[in-house]
Amino acid sequence: MEKMNVALADSNISLLLDAKNYFDDDNEINLIATLSNIHQLKSINYVDVLIIDLSMSTDDVSIDDCCHHFSKKPALVITVEEKTEDLLERTLRYSARLMLCKPYTMEDLRGKLLSLKSAPSSFRLRLNENKMLDEKLSNIFIRSGIPPHIKGYQFLREAVKLSVSKPDMINNITKKLYPSIADQFNTTASKVERAIRHAIEVAWSRGKIENINLIFGIKIYSKGEKPTNGELIALIADKLMIECG
Repeated sequence: MEKMNVALADSNISLLLDAKNYFDDDNEINLIATLSNIHQLKSINYVDVLIIDLSMSTDDVSIDDCCHHFSKKPALVITVEEKTEDLLERTLRYSARLMLCKPYTMEDLRGKLLSLKSAPSSFRLRLNENKMLDEKLSNIFIRSGIPPHIKGYQFLREAVKLSVSKPDMINNITKKLYPSIADQFNTTASKVERAIRHAIEVAWSRGKIENINLIFGIKIYSKGEKPTNGELIALIADKLMIECG
C-alpha cells in the first residue's frame, strides 16, 4: 500500500518530536518532515498532506505563499488553538480540507489523516452521509430561510453533500452535479437547476440576508445581491469541509 506523505509545520518543538516518534515506521503514513519555521517549507518539493498551525502565517508570509512552490498543491490540514468564525473564514481562504483544534493526540491526528484518503492517488475529506454534516446543513438552511417543504431544499442539500464528497463536482455543475441529483430524484437536470434557483429566491425574499452573512462570519452579500446556484453551493460546501473536520 502506498503511504501518505505528510509534512507537519508547528512552532511547538515538543509536538513535533511527539509526532516524529509516533509516526516512525507507521505502515500508512510517512511523516517526511517536521518543521518549526514556515520558511522551511520551501525545502520540500512534494507532499500529499501539509499540516500547518495557523499561527505560523504572518503579515509577511502566508500559508499560500509557502505552497506556491509545490509541484502539486497538497491537501491542507490547518491546526488552531480555538475554532472561531474569524479563523473559519481565514481557513476557508486557504481551501483547507480539515481544521483540527489543539490540543490533539497523535491518535486523533492519525485518524483525521486517514479520513482524508478517498482514493489511492487523492486525499479528500469524506463527509457524505455524515450525521454532523446533515445537522449543520439543516441549521444553515433554517437560518437562511429556505423552507424544507419545497423541492429546491432537497436538491440544494444533495448538491452541497455531493460537492463535499466530490469537490470537482462544483466545477461541472451542468454536466455532472445537476444530472447526478436528477438521477437520485427521478427528474431532469433542468428541473433541479430551476428548483435550487427558486429556493435561493425564496430565502432572499424572506430578508434573511443578515443571517446568511452571520453564518459565514463576514459580509458576503448586500441587500439586493443574490448568489448563483454554484456560488452558494460552493460557499456552503467549503464551510462544511472545514467545520466538520
